[in-house]
Amino acid sequence: MSVRQWARDLAMGARFAFTGGREGWTRAVLTAVGVGLGVALLLLTTAIPNALAVRHDREAARTDITFSSEQLPKADDTLVVAEVGSDFRDDSVRGRALDPEGPRAPLPPGVEKFPAVGEMVVSPALKKLLESDSGALLRERLPDRIVGTIGESGLIGSAELAFYRGADDLAPHIDGGSIARIDRFGNPNPSSERSDPVLLLLILVVFAVLLTPVAVFIAAAVRFGGERRDRRLAALRLVGSDGGMTRRIAAGEAMAGAVLGLVFGAVFFMIGRRLAGTAEVFRISVFPSYLNPSPLLALLVGVAVPAAAVLVTLFALRGVVIEPLGVVRAGRPARRRLWWRLLLPLAGLAMLYPMIGNGRDNGDFNQYLVTGGVVLLLVGVTALLPWIVETVVARLGSGGVAWQLAVRRLQMSSGTAARMVNGIAVAVAGAIALQMLFVGVDDDYTRSTGRDLAQAQMEVVLPSDLLVATAADKLRDTKGVNAVYGYSEGYLGDRRKDPEHGTTVTVGDCASLRAMARIDSCTDGDVFAVHGAEWDGEEDMAKLAAPGRKFYVDPSYEGVPKSKEIPWTVPQGVKAAKPRKGLLAGTDRGGFLFTPKAMPDALAPALTGHAFLKLDESVADVHDRVRTAAAGIDPLADTVTWAETERVGRFDAIRTGLFVGAACVLALIGVSLLVSQLEQLRERKKLLSALVAFGTRRRTLSLSVLWQTAIPIALGLLLATVVGLTLGTVLLKMTNTPVGVDWAGVLTMTGIGAAVVLAVTLFSLPPLLRLMRPEGLRTE
Repeated sequence: MSVRQWARDLAMGARFAFTGGREGWTRAVLTAVGVGLGVALLLLTTAIPNALAVRHDREAARTDITFSSEQLPKADDTLVVAEVGSDFRDDSVRGRALDPEGPRAPLPPGVEKFPAVGEMVVSPALKKLLESDSGALLRERLPDRIVGTIGESGLIGSAELAFYRGADDLAPHIDGGSIARIDRFGNPNPSSERSDPVLLLLILVVFAVLLTPVAVFIAAAVRFGGERRDRRLAALRLVGSDGGMTRRIAAGEAMAGAVLGLVFGAVFFMIGRRLAGTAEVFRISVFPSYLNPSPLLALLVGVAVPAAAVLVTLFALRGVVIEPLGVVRAGRPARRRLWWRLLLPLAGLAMLYPMIGNGRDNGDFNQYLVTGGVVLLLVGVTALLPWIVETVVARLGSGGVAWQLAVRRLQMSSGTAARMVNGIAVAVAGAIALQMLFVGVDDDYTRSTGRDLAQAQMEVVLPSDLLVATAADKLRDTKGVNAVYGYSEGYLGDRRKDPEHGTTVTVGDCASLRAMARIDSCTDGDVFAVHGAEWDGEEDMAKLAAPGRKFYVDPSYEGVPKSKEIPWTVPQGVKAAKPRKGLLAGTDRGGFLFTPKAMPDALAPALTGHAFLKLDESVADVHDRVRTAAAGIDPLADTVTWAETERVGRFDAIRTGLFVGAACVLALIGVSLLVSQLEQLRERKKLLSALVAFGTRRRTLSLSVLWQTAIPIALGLLLATVVGLTLGTVLLKMTNTPVGVDWAGVLTMTGIGAAVVLAVTLFSLPPLLRLMRPEGLRTE
């Protein structure tokens, strides 16, 4: 068979798709819509790596405060930057105070000129929030006059809340942590840490799980209208074409729909790209310009989709005998074979098996074996489901009229019914496996903070020159604050520079000190030495607390010029105290504890204040009220909301990416199922009209359609659960994690899949009712 003959037959099929009257156009458009939805999501997916790279580059380009052992000297090209960000409700607000020290001070990306004191430039999203009624509480915290907006180059997303405000005299507060002097923006020390193999495995599995349902749906979309197409192909046999030519013509017709689907997909992608710039999903937003798919990947999609349409059509027609007088598919089909369908999941397991037990200590997981194994296991669902549906429906017994209509329809076209739910079954199987994997490794990326949320729920970190007692009084006056525990802390060493021995010094009233250490008696003017604390595990507090021993608070270290080197001598009558673990300090508090009257005034500038707040969580916006009160005390005050646990940032980022992708895939599956359902109803228009003409009740027909959807989806979800649990178990063994099943998560994933199908069925009822009319028997 020559290439020219193939091209001629495919071209003839393409012409039939667009010149075959309303029937041909309808099928081509339905195929194009289905393929277009899948192509749009594929293009969006291929654009994700670029979007993540751009977000990372933008974040790196605006990096300002980094930990450094060296401090720049003041010059005409330096800028002092202070971190003054906050949170508003559940959103993070990135904020910086800028104090330029010369005419050549560097401007932040996206900012045209420095705001003066009392002015600020904000992101478009923050400006919109501040001007709305819902942002009134935040506006109290940010009273500066808005004089401009931050450009796209200075933001990582369209919905990011960020601002730069003017400031002066920040240099005395430079601490190398939240306040620093810089001469340029950008990360001078890009991270070069070794990648975590388990996180890389998560990324690979997430992409495989999200893209496989899309590919499955595209393969199903090119087969829309298959039964009517086969009857048209019988006419081609009647005029002289042989079986091979007829199949190639059918493949050309499917290819034409797929090519039109590429056009639709490009349009859908541009629409989705534009909408993505106005949307925020799981607190992730992007600008449309970020979503530029890789040209190579886009070209691969453009070539693979029409090629897949041709191959899928030829594969689907391999067992169909198309004769001049009809298509043998109308007869009883041969029973499907099981053996070859089991090869796909078994091959997938064989690819994953060599990596079982690797964990994170035995090198990276082979990305090709991981991707291939996961895809084969998930594609195995699409191979096994038609056999399961056929086997089960062949044994279903008698029932009501609606049940019999549904069962008979499934017995005649079980393959079509299975194709409708393949996508949702694959998605649920992948989701169950990922849920097991995420839950299994969650403990490895989650750690306890040691905070006691029964004692306090928020912490306010205060500048060193601010009196904690004064700040605590103002915080107590905030609505929703039940109690405030405050203390100041610093570090002291036995030498003025580069001390060999040292410990901490903590200043607070008796109530606050009792929350941090076990104290027998306390009066203002006492000094305590805490013995046996893990904090001072390498120090002998008995020697450090010897009366007359001299220390220096805030000693100097090589390369760190900021220091005060304030001398202090251990007084007589230092009392002993024992550590109290896991309360306000998050760990046991060691060193010296001072009551306010015992602290020399000279030490105050070297101490950092902390206020711990016990809140009434029933008060609306209580956390934001505290943040606003803290900003009123000092713009440099930092507020922290306590949590019992915290997660590794990259793990949370991958988890968020999964949720965003899963939301997109579920939306695609829902729309694709609706298109597929409408196509099925269109093909059965005359049959439904005939049944209504013979007196069948519409309620009966509607119920039969529901049963036709419910039976395959129940079998599909059952198979998805088995495959998902199998894949999840293998992935957990690969990460060397104990196998456990989160049954609540499994039921949730299955329930979501069932809910999507139920919603699609409900949306298809109105067109079904319109089709159930005797007038549908008319023909031309």
